[in-house]
Amino acid sequence: MHVSSGRWLYGFLLALTTTLLWGVLPIMLKQVLQVMDPYTVTWYRLLSAGLVLFCWLAAKRRLPSVMALSGRNRGLLVVAILGLAFNYVLYLMALNRLSAGTMQLIIQTAPVMLMLGSMLVFRERFGLGQVLGLLVLLPGFVLFFNQRLAELLSQMSSYTLGILIALASAFSWALYGLAQKQLLTVWSSVTVMMVIYLSCALLIWPLASPAQVFELSSLQAWLLVGCCLNTLVAYGAFAEALAHWEASRVSATVTTTPLFTFSMVALGAMLWPGLIEPEVLNNLAYVGALLVVLGSALIALAPSLIQNLRQRRLRRLSVTPPPAG
Repeated sequence: MHVSSGRWLYGFLLALTTTLLWGVLPIMLKQVLQVMDPYTVTWYRLLSAGLVLFCWLAAKRRLPSVMALSGRNRGLLVVAILGLAFNYVLYLMALNRLSAGTMQLIIQTAPVMLMLGSMLVFRERFGLGQVLGLLVLLPGFVLFFNQRLAELLSQMSSYTLGILIALASAFSWALYGLAQKQLLTVWSSVTVMMVIYLSCALLIWPLASPAQVFELSSLQAWLLVGCCLNTLVAYGAFAEALAHWEASRVSATVTTTPLFTFSMVALGAMLWPGLIEPEVLNNLAYVGALLVVLGSALIALAPSLIQNLRQRRLRRLSVTPPPAG
């Protein structure tokens, strides 16, 4: 079992870096999507990240052999590749129809889907803390969409379609996560990501139009570079944070990503009103967003909290004197 290094502050700063990078990502992507289509943006992001990891593994002489995988693990690799490819493309298709903050909030369903999938596939337990998290998260979504509930339930508008595509993106990520979880038993995380990134880039290549990069303005070109670096640095910081801090606490920190997105959209709309559109939400919607984040954090922290309570109980029992006889 992995044990964190105990450098919790370093781990927290790395987790916070991941949160900030993921928080600003949809804002950057929306600007690039004004010129590029989702396939091309995804192709550039995955290819650049995959090539960097390929060079890193080649320099370390640790390039993997796909042929050495068992038939079952090759099947899981295919599922992971398709899952991540669909996740990236569908995410951008949904982002074209939704605001950055709304998109980040919907993606909070992805870890919940992964948890439910782990229950079915790996027979993991669904604890009381996770139930409480769901009971907070679900009403949060209802409050967040209070202004457009009638539209969501009664018509297939562009907004409704965006929500459905976002949920499909979250589901694709959950499939990828389940497959990757098993692949990590035979390959390192860097190896898995390199193979998946390059395979996804190859899969999407026929649908991409790389020449669209010449149509970008200088600002959009730099934002595309930022999106590509974001793919690599955010996941790298996340993986390194797990080495120094408990996984549940890292995950709980990352669940605050939508709050950072909402904050940065509000700040960007004030500083660059012609470039970034503000969120059009009422106070009830913001309360709902807070509940969604709180529910997600409870789901992430639940296993760790239950384990700590059990350890404290065992320690209490071990120091309790036996009854006088």
